[in-house]
Amino acid sequence: MSNRIELKARAKINLSLDVTGKRPDGYHDLRMLMQTVELHDLVRVEASNGGIEVTCDSSWVPSGPENIAYKAAALIIEKYGLDCGVRIGITKRIPVAAGLAGGSSDCAAVIKAMNSLFSLKLNAAEMMALGKNIGADVPYCINGGTMLAEGIGDILTRLEPLEGVDLVLVKPRIGVATSWVYNNLRLEKIVRRPDTELLLTALKEKRIDLLARNMVNVLETVTQEKYSVIRDIKEKLVELGALGSMMSGSGPTVFGIFEDQASAKKALSVLKNSPWECIQTKTICEER
Repeated sequence: MSNRIELKARAKINLSLDVTGKRPDGYHDLRMLMQTVELHDLVRVEASNGGIEVTCDSSWVPSGPENIAYKAAALIIEKYGLDCGVRIGITKRIPVAAGLAGGSSDCAAVIKAMNSLFSLKLNAAEMMALGKNIGADVPYCINGGTMLAEGIGDILTRLEPLEGVDLVLVKPRIGVATSWVYNNLRLEKIVRRPDTELLLTALKEKRIDLLARNMVNVLETVTQEKYSVIRDIKEKLVELGALGSMMSGSGPTVFGIFEDQASAKKALSVLKNSPWECIQTKTICEER
């Protein structure tokens, strides 16, 4: 048994995001299309004599019990009665508080690494159940790929894989708290919702143009309303050749879907002169 494991914790984007109602427990019912991208953090997990230690090369990431990866380790140690601790090292490449599930993906990587490290023999469903206790996006991040996510994001249906589609991600220099976005969401003010059936057809038929033109994220009604830069970035990406552009998750990251790598690269070369954080990547559906 190895005493150290390193995994890629991949970012996700939303190809659509609909909020269909508010639940009695305060959470919202969601219906969204989620997609893994190549952009990733590196997460290293190794056994230690005791306690939980989290280190990260980004000062924006907490190292204590408020860190979502720390919470995953604490939950597993307690639930399975492990008589040791873990050291977790995170090399951060996914922007923080960006709507790209960077924290959730790190958390999922810790669950999977500890499952292997300590021979817990948990299947995907058991790991997802653990992750659901920590964050709504974690069950998806355990799986990855192209998924329809419902409920609070934990009811997952695997879809036709959307592999190798070229993207440019643009994050303005602001951070957005997911809780703030949902607390300020007014369901009665949502005018345009995603046509999820149309998007599912576009995925099935590999109609990237149809998908890109019809992406809708209802959370833009909150985040874009407060930060007009999100609208500016969406318009700029389309102006630079994106087939379509949308905010991911609760934001503020915006992505554009491009026809090929060359057109994405050309757009990136222009955007590098902007004050925003810009990353070229692509969709990926490898089994994680």
